[in-house]
Amino acid sequence: MKYSKTTYRLLTVALATFLLGSCQLGKHYTRPDLKLPETLDSLSVDTASIGDYAWEELYTDTTLQALIRKTLTYNKDMLIAAARVKELAASKRIQVANMLPQVGLRVYAERERENYGGNHYSMDDEFDLKGTVSWEIDLWGRLRWAKDKSVAEFLGSIENQRALKMSLIAEVAQSYFELVALDNELSIVKQTVDARRESLHLARIRYEGGLTSETAFRQAQVELARTATLVPDLERQITLKENEIAFLTGEYPHHINRSVLPEDVMFPVSLPVGLPSSLLERRPDVRQAEQALIAANADVGIAFTSLFPSLTLNASYGGESDLLSELLKSPWHLLSANLLQPVFTWGKNRARLKAQKAALEGATHQYEKVVLNAFKEAYNAIAEFNKIKEIYETRLRLEQSSKSALDLAQLQYMNGVIAYMDLLDAQRGYLEAQISLSNAIRDKQITMVHLYKALGGGWKE
Repeated sequence: MKYSKTTYRLLTVALATFLLGSCQLGKHYTRPDLKLPETLDSLSVDTASIGDYAWEELYTDTTLQALIRKTLTYNKDMLIAAARVKELAASKRIQVANMLPQVGLRVYAERERENYGGNHYSMDDEFDLKGTVSWEIDLWGRLRWAKDKSVAEFLGSIENQRALKMSLIAEVAQSYFELVALDNELSIVKQTVDARRESLHLARIRYEGGLTSETAFRQAQVELARTATLVPDLERQITLKENEIAFLTGEYPHHINRSVLPEDVMFPVSLPVGLPSSLLERRPDVRQAEQALIAANADVGIAFTSLFPSLTLNASYGGESDLLSELLKSPWHLLSANLLQPVFTWGKNRARLKAQKAALEGATHQYEKVVLNAFKEAYNAIAEFNKIKEIYETRLRLEQSSKSALDLAQLQYMNGVIAYMDLLDAQRGYLEAQISLSNAIRDKQITMVHLYKALGGGWKE
């Protein structure tokens, strides 16, 4: 087959534009200089971090593990995030396809009868069978900027899914430990109520025997009633916490199986927290913010390259005839090139560029904010970790001392050494110390949750 000079010229133009398409105008993304601190705390210089551990290694309670797995499978926010990932994966594929030639097939048939004044009808039939190719040459990189944006949005959706996973693991774990602690507090209060009933019984006997005043007897009634009022409130909190966990697992409210609060939580003297730079790599919320920044930078590239002409090459080849039987014997082809240059748009394109530059500035500050927040959370979690053991030990000593003081007060009261009000004070002190110790055990567990989350743990598959 021989080609005309025009055909060769068009092929030459196509080759030249293809080579020109290797350029991508605009400023490529570079990570902002964040001037990170050298360490996450005054002691840590180790690259290892508990954020690198799988969540199963940290949360060894099998009941809690089952709740976390159920949450990661059925939580509605997780399902929404997964759907968003699928959506943006398809969008990314669209932008990649836009960079490639678009191939189509045109099949056309027309039967027309014409009669322009008179009684004679003429036939004007047409039959087409053509293959078409259309290709927008990416002269300045606009299509590649669009692809870069779609890739960043896709990766950002993955990081959002991972961030959500990390948050849900932490939320379920914290709610579970709070629920177990509420169970323990309710048990303490019920035991105290039973003890108050015994005290009331003893006070009634001593009052009726003339060994004490009516005031002591009435005060025993008041203390029993005051302690009993704590029970329904704790039961209410337990129900609400169960409903909260059920919601996280994607289920309707129901009873949540759980273990009992341990007497103590094994707490290591120190845990590796890693280096600041690794925190940026582990925390999916930081990675998501960076992908949003990359997408914003790509938007600037799209707006900038839209100021320049666009070139589209078109080619068609096939058959065209007024007789269907002659269709394959009537070759037809067309080569064309369309060059479009915006001339006068009332400043719309330049305004769009300015708007995208402003959006990029905002995305940069948002990324910096997310990084600052990540470090704040990490430092807070480390501070909690460093102090929680001391808090627990002081409350443990307080509980032991309060128990000894109560035992002594009960003995002295039975022997008439102290008044009933002194015994009540000892009883109140011991109840408060028990609850305080229970909360300290809970806080030790939750501190580990906060530290693990702050260091970016829990999202890895």
